[in-house]
Amino acid sequence: MPRPTLARLVALGAATVTLGAGGCALPDQPAAAAPIRIGALLPLSGGNAPSGKADAAAARLAVDEVNAAGGLLGRPVELVIKDDACDPANAVVAANELVAAGVVASVGGFCSNATIPTLKVFHTAGIPAVVPLANSTDLLVPGYDSVFLISGTTRDEAEMARTWMRELRVERLALVNDGTSYSVSLAQSTAAAVGVPGTGAKVALRADLSQDAENYTTLARRVIDSRADMVYFTGYYVEAGRLIKDLRRAGYSGKIMLADGCIDAEIFKHTPKADAEGVYGTSFPMPQFQPGIEDWAARYRTANGVDPVPTTLETYDATTLTLDAVRRAGTTDLQAVRAAIASTDSTLTTGPVRFAADGARENPTFLRVQIRNGAFTPMPSSAPNP
Repeated sequence: MPRPTLARLVALGAATVTLGAGGCALPDQPAAAAPIRIGALLPLSGGNAPSGKADAAAARLAVDEVNAAGGLLGRPVELVIKDDACDPANAVVAANELVAAGVVASVGGFCSNATIPTLKVFHTAGIPAVVPLANSTDLLVPGYDSVFLISGTTRDEAEMARTWMRELRVERLALVNDGTSYSVSLAQSTAAAVGVPGTGAKVALRADLSQDAENYTTLARRVIDSRADMVYFTGYYVEAGRLIKDLRRAGYSGKIMLADGCIDAEIFKHTPKADAEGVYGTSFPMPQFQPGIEDWAARYRTANGVDPVPTTLETYDATTLTLDAVRRAGTTDLQAVRAAIASTDSTLTTGPVRFAADGARENPTFLRVQIRNGAFTPMPSSAPNP
């Protein structure tokens, strides 16, 4: 049997017919079936809200497409979105609200720090969690069989970063994290990767910054004093923009590389484009560079009036994959849905998706990008030395 493709998954509800959630049944017909509820925790407030709101739109698109095709298992699908603000305490409260709402799966998870404590809530309730963006290895530490990571792990990203640093002839590396799980995990994985003999790089500085700081001038001076020829920042775009600006103001002329949480045009709201020129990035698949998804991008644009941004692909895929798992399970029984997710073998907007036994994606995709002329530009997977 061929693997499901994106086009087939979009049409997964086409064979079923359902009344709308607010429709009225005729006297000789049964009442409309209760909706199948899918939950999503996303940052709708705080510094990451622009991404969270775009991701919410991506999840809604997946649900709307299924409902437009007739629903799922003879029932409409309802998306229940809660704001976690990328804050662990808020996320736990919101996760419990989703459990109370009777969701059959969670398709959210932007910041690892906020996502990690929700996994116990969902696991205790038997609800599978398909995590689109959070990718800290800490997500896998509890060993839950109900957690599935669309974007792979920070170990995967660190290996790609190490390879690129070697090609860029990095000799002294400054690793800067923001203290959150994803950021620390990626910094640790990168330190371990470049520490392998023969990689050509030495960690000259390990540092963390505060997300609440007004500036990073002191840190910038430490980077310069370390004689690092590259800074790899493993946090998010708000702090990345400020750090780049302060590094350049302090006179740092070395290379800068940013991790996936920074790869968004929002970064230019926090640093002049001239300061960011030439900065490298390790990125999840980006809509404008992902082949074969032009139709999907057009549908997103039509539904929302704006272009899709980085992170929307992963959230759309998490939602589509989950809906298809419910279809394949033929039931909303939580264990059956979990088993169907675990057996996924599909091609979605981010490419082929399969999960290892621990729930990590077997074949995650990371891109190399560089800021050129004030915009992110794709780079070859194997770049010549400058």
